[in-house]
Amino acid sequence: MAREQGWSVRLKLTLSYAGFLMIAGALLLAVVWVFLLRYVPDVIADPLPTTGLPHVRGTPSPPGPMVIPDRHDLLVAFGPKVALMLVFLLAFGLLGGWILAGRMLAPLAQITQATRLATTGTLSHRIELEGRGDEFRELADSFDTMLARLEAHDAEQQRFAANASHELRTPLAITQTLLDVARNDPDRDNGKLVEHLHSINTRAIDLTEALLVLSRANQRSFTREPVDLSLAAEEAAETLLPLAEARGLTIETEGDITPTMGSRTLIVQLATNLLHNAIVHNLPAGGTVWVTTRVRPQSVQLIVENTGEKLTPQLVSTLVEPFQRGTERIRTDHSGVGLGLAIVKSITEAHDGTLTLTPRPDGGLRVTVELPAAPRPVRTTV
Repeated sequence: MAREQGWSVRLKLTLSYAGFLMIAGALLLAVVWVFLLRYVPDVIADPLPTTGLPHVRGTPSPPGPMVIPDRHDLLVAFGPKVALMLVFLLAFGLLGGWILAGRMLAPLAQITQATRLATTGTLSHRIELEGRGDEFRELADSFDTMLARLEAHDAEQQRFAANASHELRTPLAITQTLLDVARNDPDRDNGKLVEHLHSINTRAIDLTEALLVLSRANQRSFTREPVDLSLAAEEAAETLLPLAEARGLTIETEGDITPTMGSRTLIVQLATNLLHNAIVHNLPAGGTVWVTTRVRPQSVQLIVENTGEKLTPQLVSTLVEPFQRGTERIRTDHSGVGLGLAIVKSITEAHDGTLTLTPRPDGGLRVTVELPAAPRPVRTTV
């Protein structure tokens, strides 16, 4: 936004310092006037008039008239000195105020420079003000923290855009190849071709819908309402029970009523993604998925655990990245589009919650989602 150029803050502070110094000097002189000069009479009479006698050599001269300064004489002598003192105070205040304001505003100049660099897209620059904490250093530290988060978010968005482009390009390229084969061989049986195209199109639709859910969660464009986390987990378990039975897995659910505030659709999506991930990345047969809900003093928890192969902490730390599918990025049947845990993370953060992933000692993964508990209704007594 264009603004009309005004006085600099340093100049304003300098004038303020000088003005306060001038006021202090004027008040000091006023005190001198009130408590000293007002006791001096306007006119003082000459108490010893001249005698008119001749002076004899060798004898002391007779005393002349005694001159006692009155208020006018004091004002004549005091006035120029006051003017000089006020001029000195003005010059001293301007010079000292300019130097002090420059030293005080030096950190602000560094913050302004960092802000200008950030507006050009340079997010790697840090202010890193030295010295003890004060308001400017707290502002600089907060700005450095914001830059670090923006840089990490920007890098994540770039990786996400690159991965999304790759994932969307793959089914389109396969579709183009299949169509070219069908065009070059009109007599070919198109039954398998249609089946392949249907499968690829389904994958592209699933990926697009997942991207839309992820975008909605990141934008927090939803209305908050009371939601029972345990009911969302039960609904997800009922939906995915046929998939678990087909793979020879068992789903065990337990826990308490866990009320929270948020979007019911997104929270059900969160629970569904967690259970789907626990079912797909499990043992080939005979595995188990445990779903538990707990109530904490200020929060509610949804814990999903599953059996499976042993995972390293380094691998677990990357599972919430978009398009990461366990140890590989190869899609198998029902493996999803690689956005399951990324969507869970975004939905959790959109609801001001935390997501924790830890490997189980016996193999598999333990995922804990902690959301703020719904406020308890206030009971009114009649």
